Amino acid sequence: MKYTGPGQCASRMKKNFTLSLIAGFFLSAIALYLALKNVPISELIQYFATINYFWVIPSVFIVLICFFLRAVRWQIILESSKKMSVCRAFHPMMIGFMINCVLPGRVGEVARPAILKKKEKIPFTTGLATVAAERVFDICMLVLFFIVTFSAIQINPDLDIKFGNHHLNQATLENVFSGMIKLGIVLISGIVLISISKIRNLIHAIIMAFPNLFFFADQQFKAKLTNKLCEPLIGFVENIAQGFNLIKYPKKMLLCFIFSLIIWGLHALSYYIFSLGSPGIDLTLTELAAVMVIIMFFIALPSVPGFWGLWEAGGVFALALFGVSSKDAAGFTLANHAIQMFPIIIVGIISTMIVSVNIWKLSYEKENYLQQNSSVES
Repeated sequence: MKYTGPGQCASRMKKNFTLSLIAGFFLSAIALYLALKNVPISELIQYFATINYFWVIPSVFIVLICFFLRAVRWQIILESSKKMSVCRAFHPMMIGFMINCVLPGRVGEVARPAILKKKEKIPFTTGLATVAAERVFDICMLVLFFIVTFSAIQINPDLDIKFGNHHLNQATLENVFSGMIKLGIVLISGIVLISISKIRNLIHAIIMAFPNLFFFADQQFKAKLTNKLCEPLIGFVENIAQGFNLIKYPKKMLLCFIFSLIIWGLHALSYYIFSLGSPGIDLTLTELAAVMVIIMFFIALPSVPGFWGLWEAGGVFALALFGVSSKDAAGFTLANHAIQMFPIIIVGIISTMIVSVNIWKLSYEKENYLQQNSSVES
C-alpha cells in the first residue's frame, strides 16, 4: 500500500477545494446565463449605469446588522448547551455563510458545527442540531411572512419562468410553501420528541437491545457490537438532544422568535432601501417583502453556490407580479443579489483570518465529519 504523507494529503485537499471552487463559479455562470438569457447584456449594463449607488451604503449596513443579529440568535441557541460570546458565535456563522456563497452543496451548514468542534470543543452533532434549530425559526418566519404578504396579493396563474429544469410559477411556489410547512413540522416534531427524556430513554433501550437480535452469536460479539455501535449511537442521540436544549427555555425561544422577526424585517428593509435608487422599482416595503419571500422560497430548490441564477429568475418572477419590466427586474435583482452576497463573502474571509480556520481543509473534510461523528463526542 502506497504511503501518503501529510504534505501529499494537504496538496490533495487543496486541489479538491480549488476544483470545487472552480466548479462553483462555472455553475454560477451557467445559472446566471439561464436566468438572464432573455435580457440583452447592453440593457443590463445600461440599467446598472442608472442606479443611484448611494443607496448601496445603507442597504449593506442593514444586511450586516441582520447577520450580527443572526449571530446573537445563534448564540442564544448555543448557550443552552455551552456559554459563549456573540463574537465567538459570529465568526463560525459568517464562515459558514461565506462557504455557501462560493462552494456547491451547502457545505457551510456542515462547516459551522465543524468549526465549533475545533475551536469550542462542542460535539459536532450538538452544533449541527443548533444549526437545524436556527433553520426552524427561519422557516417559521418565512411561512408567516408568506401568509401575511400574500393574503393581499393575487398571483397570475399564467406567469411562468423557466429556469433549467424548474418552472417558476404559482404551482411551484405553492409546492415549495407546502414543502417548507412539512419540513418545519417534521423538524419541530423531531426536536420536541428527542427533547423528552422518556422518549430518549426508550430510544436508548431499543439501541441497547439491538445486539440481542444476533441470538446465534456469542457474548464476545454482542459485547463488541454494544461497544462499537450501540454506545456511540446513544452518545450521538444525547449530543443531538443537547443541541436542542433551547426548547427547555420558553423565554429564550420567544426571544429567538423576536430576533427572527427583526432579522427578516430588516432584510426586507434592505431590499426597499436599495430600490429607492433603482429605476423602475416603485414598490412599497410590503411589496418588496413579498418579493423577498418569493426569492427565498425559490432558492430552496436545488441550486448553485450563492443561489446565482435561481435568485435572479425568482426575482424576475416576483417583480413581474407588480408590473415591473423584465429588464428592470433583472437589473435590480442581480444588483441586489450582489449587495446581499458580497458583504457576506468579505466578512466571512475576515472571520476566517481571525479564527485561523483552514477553509479548504475544512470543506474537504465535511464528509469525514458526517461519518466520524456518529461516535461518542467529547
